[in-house]
Amino acid sequence: MAREDVTGFGGQNATGTLRRVLLRAPRPADGERWREYGWRAAPDQVEIAAEHEGLCAILEDAGAEVVLAEAALEPDPDAVYVFDPAIVCDRGAIVLRPGKEGRLGEAGAIALDLAAAGVPVEAQLEAPATAEGGDTLWLDERTLLAGRGYRTNHAGIGALREALPGVEVHAFDLPHWRGAGEVMHLLSLISPLAPDLAVCYPPLMPVALVELLEARDIRLVAVPDEEFETMGPNVLAVAPRVGLALEGNHVTRERLERAGVEMLTYKGDELSRKGDGGPTCLTRPLLRDRV
Repeated sequence: MAREDVTGFGGQNATGTLRRVLLRAPRPADGERWREYGWRAAPDQVEIAAEHEGLCAILEDAGAEVVLAEAALEPDPDAVYVFDPAIVCDRGAIVLRPGKEGRLGEAGAIALDLAAAGVPVEAQLEAPATAEGGDTLWLDERTLLAGRGYRTNHAGIGALREALPGVEVHAFDLPHWRGAGEVMHLLSLISPLAPDLAVCYPPLMPVALVELLEARDIRLVAVPDEEFETMGPNVLAVAPRVGLALEGNHVTRERLERAGVEMLTYKGDELSRKGDGGPTCLTRPLLRDRV
């Protein structure tokens, strides 16, 4: 169902047609700090810029207005993963407080970028609360999923509940995996592609989360073991049953296509593979159609 309002933000879901989306282009100074931020290798500055431009073009071709974040920010290669420092609801934005110390400055920057995009800031997390967007997922208009792990704590989840009256926030403990030094977000494990369909990696999913999805009659398409660490579960819904994924992960793509999903891909050798951030990480949806 199409939105009846004319605001430039909203849509408390993860699979409605994407109308507006915020991205932040990589800067040469960001790449110089790749070791400090745990990237796998130094990004090639020419290639990473080209890959980001290509990603923006794909989103525009899919019908989304691309808004570029331009607020001043200290060098930070993770800032390109603009999904993490805020979430958007129908009333505006909730500016989060990243659990990774080097990313704390992103909160103030994205608040300015959201305001410039016409998205009011309704709430902002303060210490000791921590929360990152990658640990949050709109299951539907009244349900937000939240992962508690090394980047999102109990206080952060409590702050989200306070900021979202009328929304049921379901919290799940995330697996330790490789510890605090390597990010494990909720969205590392699952990406919805329609109200009744999601791609996921079942071996690491909390039992309560699987049970909730089954109770909602959401079909799960499993990522094979060999494609989990290459971001197989990281797929951005640009419309119901239309997904955007990093090139590769051919088994996952074939499984999704058999489930009726049209798959788009982008090149992200520098942009995604070196920093371990896929299409959901690189984009902050501002406006989606209701589903």
